[in-house]
Amino acid sequence: MVSLAQLWLPILLSGVFVFIASSILHMLLKFWHMPDYHGFTNEDEVRAAVRKGNPAPGMYMLPWCKMEEMKQPAAQAKFTEGPVAFIILRASGMPNMGKSLGLWFVFCLIVALFAGYLAIHALPVAAPYLHVFQIVGTAAFMGFAFGSLPMGIWWGQPWGAVAKDMIDGLIYASITAGTFGCFWPTS
Repeated sequence: MVSLAQLWLPILLSGVFVFIASSILHMLLKFWHMPDYHGFTNEDEVRAAVRKGNPAPGMYMLPWCKMEEMKQPAAQAKFTEGPVAFIILRASGMPNMGKSLGLWFVFCLIVALFAGYLAIHALPVAAPYLHVFQIVGTAAFMGFAFGSLPMGIWWGQPWGAVAKDMIDGLIYASITAGTFGCFWPTS
């Protein structure tokens, strides 16, 4: 039986390789994700209106009402009139890219760790490359891609952006699976 300790190299390497691939997709290939984001034509007015309310960082919805209030005509009118939005506010100040990139790398390692954990229970020592690729790839795909589906279902993220995130997840899962396939223990 393969132990998780024997998989330290593919876990680490796949985290590094996925990190590099995601950097290419998000920083170099600007045509891929940049069209999914839009600014307001009246951005200064929107910023001023939000700042005036002094909201704390968090998740906000427009219009806001409790579930039992959604049946009331006043709440329904707000939804009909629009806009309907889900807004995430962060703390003011420049984004801390170092922290975000560090957390992304840790996430990549965690997905690889759990994919490896699943694989050690499903695969023997010296398993064929394709079997390793299938098991690890499936687990890694679930970790990297499935989280984007609720964003389309519940929060209104455009389905084109969700599809791109799923494709990204497929790329990351393939990199993870290939790395594990190459470095799967043979003894």
